[in-house]
Amino acid sequence: MDARIDLFTNEIAAAFGKRFANAATVIHRSPLPTTTQELVSLRASQINGCGFCVDMHTKDAVAAGESQARLNLVAAWREATVFTEAERAALALAEEGTRLADAHHGVSDETWARVRSHYDDDQVAALVCLLALINAANRINVIVRNPAGSYEPGMFAGMTS
Repeated sequence: MDARIDLFTNEIAAAFGKRFANAATVIHRSPLPTTTQELVSLRASQINGCGFCVDMHTKDAVAAGESQARLNLVAAWREATVFTEAERAALALAEEGTRLADAHHGVSDETWARVRSHYDDDQVAALVCLLALINAANRINVIVRNPAGSYEPGMFAGMTS
């Protein structure tokens, strides 16, 4: 399977990608735990059907020390016992924040309260920005049909400026 357009070699897309990577760097450097960042990115990507991002965030999570057992259970996190209460709150936010079109209420007050009970202002800001960023990345990759499987951890590290 080939992508509909190579966004890495297109001048406009590459310039946008560089700024996108810079925005991601702000989140990666935030106090939001890396594990939470990867779990949230993985769950949103699963919901959106973005194979490229599922591949990326699974591999990045493993490279950061995440267990395969936990990654295997992200899609079924409600029934799994391997996630902390803070991670469960973040995963609930990821689902509700990703499925905005599916739910007329958006993010529920209950989910928001759970998130606020586990994360400080900076972590919440990073979590909200991460959800916006991963959902945008999912849409870009799904639209152009970027294939999954070729990602290597760290391959986009040089994109920022």
